Amino acid sequence: MPANPSASTPRHIGEREFIALMAMMMALQALGIDAMLPALGEIARDLAVADPNQRQLVVGVFLFAAGFGSLLPGSLADRYGRRPVLLTCFAAYIVMAIGCALVSSFTMLLVLRALMAIASAGLAVLPSAIIRDRFGGDRMARMMSTIIVVFMFVPMIAPSFGQAVLLVASWRWIFGGMAAMGLVVGAWMYWRLPETLNPEYRQPIALGSIARNMWDTAKDRTAFGYAMGGAMLTAAMFGYINSSQQLIAEHFGAGDKFPLIFALISAGMAVANFSNSRIVERFGARRVSHAALLAFIALSAVQVWQAFQPGETLWQFVPLMAANICLLGFIGANFGSIALQPFARFAGAASSFQSFLRMAVGALLGGLIGQAFDGSPRPLVFAFLATGLIALILVLYSERGRLFRRLIPPGQARPVAEPGVH
Repeated sequence: MPANPSASTPRHIGEREFIALMAMMMALQALGIDAMLPALGEIARDLAVADPNQRQLVVGVFLFAAGFGSLLPGSLADRYGRRPVLLTCFAAYIVMAIGCALVSSFTMLLVLRALMAIASAGLAVLPSAIIRDRFGGDRMARMMSTIIVVFMFVPMIAPSFGQAVLLVASWRWIFGGMAAMGLVVGAWMYWRLPETLNPEYRQPIALGSIARNMWDTAKDRTAFGYAMGGAMLTAAMFGYINSSQQLIAEHFGAGDKFPLIFALISAGMAVANFSNSRIVERFGARRVSHAALLAFIALSAVQVWQAFQPGETLWQFVPLMAANICLLGFIGANFGSIALQPFARFAGAASSFQSFLRMAVGALLGGLIGQAFDGSPRPLVFAFLATGLIALILVLYSERGRLFRRLIPPGQARPVAEPGVH
């Protein structure tokens, strides 16, 4: 049953269509990130960027701005509803994508990329709130994992889309494709998704109310530890994305095969989320994510050892990286569901604040990881190990030193929390 039985829930949109729509809304942000990877070199040449590492700013600025952009849409959606805020975000996303296609300087591209990222933040944040409007507990984690399975197809193929555009046109047409995709998904959402916010849960737009809701989110021990733990692992992922083109295409010499290799590595996360959606209600989000986190740390240690062996090859690097990216698929959705669970009555504000933590902290640290690229995989694999260990410490803080707990047995209803009472 939905977590909030009295909420206005969609009647004319089936579960499969709902999953696909939520996934495609979230994927627009991923498209804005990953489709650019094959074009970074051409953008740098066309816009006269001298420092090779500066090209990473096309991705890094987007990620960082998306983190700060995550703070606002949830609170607005808690007041005005999910639909009006989503439609505004779609419109801004399309306009900024067109603007990026027309720029004449690298600085202007970065400015418009930042604005586009802020617009995309609502598209990434609000699906979690919409899902929380309808589901709770491990079922929410299962739904999130199922949505991420569908969502992952876009970041898997996005570099191939960018590469395909470059074969026939300028990098500017990649942004044209983003605008077209935003228009299609926005129209789908407009015609098929009804409002899901319970009218009784509408929050006033007042700085005090917004600050109080976000403070309630921040001071919850469980929520904060899991949100920050997720931010650490997001930083590892963003560090990989920032440096992947230089590392795989240039250092390991993959060249034009980079989009295919990127897709193969990303496929592991899709497989993991599919598997997670099938097992999480049976074993619980905590047990699955804790086991995956410990495995992630162990595998990262192996990656560090391998990076110091002479003559590491592409096909030695790729399987271990793919395995660790796969493990992130068993962690991300479960961490997010655990962190958001206490906040049924202001899920939008809570989702915004937690997305801000994940994106802003992840983008900042991920940017530093990317800028540390020295022509070898060592900075990246060290970062994987360090962020995994920090995430474990944060989880232990949330769980008061106990791992693998199951708080709610399968099939037992989880009560809806009151504001400020967790």
